[in-house]
Amino acid sequence: MADVPALLVYTRTTDYRHDSIPAGVAALRTLGGFGVDATEDPAAFEEPLDRYVAVVFLSTSGEVLTPPGRERLAAYVEAGGGFVGVHAAACTEDDWPYYGDLLGARFDRHPALQPGRAVIEDRGHPATRHLPPVWHFTDEWYDFRTNPRGRVRVLVRADESSYDGGGMGDDHPLAWCRDQGEGRVFYTALGHAAEAYADADFRAHLLGGITWAAR
Repeated sequence: MADVPALLVYTRTTDYRHDSIPAGVAALRTLGGFGVDATEDPAAFEEPLDRYVAVVFLSTSGEVLTPPGRERLAAYVEAGGGFVGVHAAACTEDDWPYYGDLLGARFDRHPALQPGRAVIEDRGHPATRHLPPVWHFTDEWYDFRTNPRGRVRVLVRADESSYDGGGMGDDHPLAWCRDQGEGRVFYTALGHAAEAYADADFRAHLLGGITWAAR
């Protein structure tokens, strides 16, 4: 039997820890098509990453990599590896400038968990082609310190008129993708609550992003 392509799913937190992490790992194991190695051990990034088709930072937070781990991850992506950030991945590795560039933007703040509307900007991507033009979802609707538009391909934006407490205005990217060296990067700000990982549309969004990043 051919080897199943594998993901390295990293869930280490040194700051806020999301209760939804176990649900996220379980969802990734059942999305289909990928083997999953889930870890919180930074030593995993001090070994060769070549056997993974993508690395997923699933609601990581704070400083989570050692200096050698940072070097390995950067070299992996630059050489063609896939990188996927989910939700609090944008609250990670603040002390490493490369990571902010890799992801495209860094977390600033969020309002209370609440329902809102996400507008699909780009239907020509595996992470969005299944979604309705306006996607009703419940999440924390992250604001970012800078708007990544112009540096990334924006796939989804938040409609701030649909919830309370948005801070970025009419142009509020929420999910995007970009190239880094020879590698591909996908990020979605959604995925705060455990319930998200049981939602068929969100699961397909996640799978589409991972499949694209992993080629």
